Amino acid sequence: MQRIVVAAKAGSEQPWLAEAAAQLAAQQGAVVDVVCADGIDMEAFSTLPREEAAEPATRAAETMAAQIRAAGIDATAHTLSGPVVRSVLVFAEDKDADIIVCGGSTRGAVARRLLGDNSIQLIRRARRPVLVISPPGRNA
Repeated sequence: MQRIVVAAKAGSEQPWLAEAAAQLAAQQGAVVDVVCADGIDMEAFSTLPREEAAEPATRAAETMAAQIRAAGIDATAHTLSGPVVRSVLVFAEDKDADIIVCGGSTRGAVARRLLGDNSIQLIRRARRPVLVISPPGRNA
């Protein structure tokens, strides 16, 4: 069976990404793992305890998984610990995912340049296909 890993953004709802992932899974007969990382590399250097940082990630993953399940697709939510890109890539490798799906950046060009862009880093570092879904109304 095909496996799709969908990378949700912590603290954000992305119904357009959930809809696209559900459509892709339906076409492929795939199961979906929705992942969201807390973004903390080392808890000792973080301003928040890992449990507090994980709350928005857990909510985002669970919300998106519920949206995908509402479309009749088998979807499971997972909260990951660690930097976003590394965590998603390790999870996808562990699950032998067929594709990684993520949302395009909603930041402006200057902010992407200064702060980075997780979708671009996923494309550069992944050993499997990455599908980036642009938010509605954006040419990411």
